[in-house]
Formats: sequence, C-alpha cells, structure tokens
Amino acid sequence: MTSDDISAMESKIAGELSRRPECFITHLTEVRILQQMDEAELTQFANRNGWRVVRRLGGRQLQFYNDTNERMLNEEGSTPVGGQSGAH
Repeated sequence: MTSDDISAMESKIAGELSRRPECFITHLTEVRILQQMDEAELTQFANRNGWRVVRRLGGRQLQFYNDTNERMLNEEGSTPVGGQSGAH
C-alpha cells in the first residue's frame, strides 16, 4: 500500500460523497487497499476526512458516509471523549 493508493482512494470517496450520501467500495483492488489498514487506521482515515466507515459482507465491501459530528470536531480541532468516535 502506497500513499498514492490511499490518496487515490481518498479522492474517489470524497468525490462520491460530494454527490451522494454514501460511497460503496466493492471493487476488489480498492477493497484490498483499504483492508491493509487495521480497524483503528481505517476509522482514523475516515474520521480525519469527516466520514464514517462501515464494513459490510464480512469486510468484502466498505461503506463510507459523511459524518456531520466528525466534520464539526475536525473544524474545531477537538477530539471526542475516549479519543475516537463513530460506531464500528
């Protein structure tokens, strides 16, 4: 996994979420890139961008949503109680 791969995924997800309320990652190559992150890294990746991530179908599909609470925390520079937010 390279930073270019992550940047490409970040751009794809951001673009999709600017048009739709959710983004499904189902393409095998894209899923593999994101599966290389452990649960904490994937959650941090999503939170950093103001998203929420849910693993579906045993991890063979990932779903990203815009997360208004996470966006507000990012803008304020705050971290939620316990150091992370969102359901897993």
